[in-house]
Amino acid sequence: MIDSDKPNVVYILTDQWRAKATGYNGDPNANTPHIDQLAKESVDFANAIGTSPVCTPARACLLTGCFPTTTGMFMNDVPLSPDAESIGKAFKAGGYDTGYIGKWHVDGHGRSAFIPPERRQGFAYWKVLECTHDYQHSRYYDNDDTHIKTWSGYDAFAQTQDAIEYIGAHRDHPFFLVLSLGPPHFPHDNAPAEFQAKIRPESVVFSPNVRFDSAEEEAFTRKEAAGYYAHIAALDTCVGAMTTALAELGLEENTIFVFASDHGEMMGSHGKRPYMKQVFWDESCRVPYLLRYPPLTASCTERKRMTPLGTVDIMPTLLSLCGLEVPEAVEGEDLSTCVRDGVELEGHAALYMSVAPFSGKNFLESAYRAVRTHRYTFVKTVDGQLYLFDDVADPYQLHNLAHDLGAVEIRSQLEAELAERLEKVDDPFREKAYYLEKWGYETGAYGDVPYAQ
Repeated sequence: MIDSDKPNVVYILTDQWRAKATGYNGDPNANTPHIDQLAKESVDFANAIGTSPVCTPARACLLTGCFPTTTGMFMNDVPLSPDAESIGKAFKAGGYDTGYIGKWHVDGHGRSAFIPPERRQGFAYWKVLECTHDYQHSRYYDNDDTHIKTWSGYDAFAQTQDAIEYIGAHRDHPFFLVLSLGPPHFPHDNAPAEFQAKIRPESVVFSPNVRFDSAEEEAFTRKEAAGYYAHIAALDTCVGAMTTALAELGLEENTIFVFASDHGEMMGSHGKRPYMKQVFWDESCRVPYLLRYPPLTASCTERKRMTPLGTVDIMPTLLSLCGLEVPEAVEGEDLSTCVRDGVELEGHAALYMSVAPFSGKNFLESAYRAVRTHRYTFVKTVDGQLYLFDDVADPYQLHNLAHDLGAVEIRSQLEAELAERLEKVDDPFREKAYYLEKWGYETGAYGDVPYAQ
């Protein structure tokens, strides 16, 4: 029998799925009935923020609970130290079986290279490729087999089925399983055909902060958005398959089930092209984060938690909910009381950042540091630009209040909050070159890599 003091954890991590692109958040383009049902049964961290909104940095934050300026994981395709105190190692040390299926993207030894056990951060079961978005011809390594294999059909469907089989095989012992799905990250033209057929570019409804400079730009964005939402509809069926499997296996009551993303994407908002992230806007940084654990969440009368949840807060929060020790190296904060006691942490803010922006397809933006509170977003760029948004009154961040006379007090408070949090993690907030030199990254090697693949 399963130890009831050690709930299972099933963590579905998607790639580039912004918080607004869900039915439960009111997006008319998002066909997400299974996720919407999950939202009715979960705690919804409505201010969940990607600590560093690009693939490798975000995943390293999740795995270590530490900021990119601490680990050096602030760019794509750089290696996470095999000595890191990771979430996989912590669950394994706590007596859990551990498994990881899908996209990894923190090994830094080549996107198709075999990843040996010593670089798997404590995950025992392993069906992984460092990085691919060729969803219909997606390859992977099967545990310790060094011969590369190919998932059958649309990889998210095959990976979900493998995850269900894993759960069935490990149902009698506590397990921590990460299902890391590549979509809805671009390319947006390779979702299953039946889902592509259900949304046409001309039918896409854009939010008020989307603007176009030309008819060609609008046509391009509409086409990309339709493909994005086709992937989203396909992944919704994966979530449905997972929740159904847990119920049929009798594991629903004793499983913490998480649906989340690493970061979002702009898709035309604020004039930023599709594919773009790293920037500080809500569409890039805010992500869906639903956590269902029936013993704690079934009786919730208020589902939303406005307490900001940064990626670095996930590791200590999950470990605490499972009664496991949080490593001293973790810099994130334990927000488990938001789930366990149904409370808000009024003093908590999420620090997030872009340390060394890189781009191959899109123009470079300034490095920044930012804080998200229950109500406000405050941003400071490395070249001194300031942004302040009231996310309750202005959810599309159309009005920068940083220089409004009526916002002087809140700006002053948030500037102090930002400075305090940066000091706490020993980040001097310098220009890009400082961090490249500190971590030994050659500008020529990493400064112009393809944008956030």
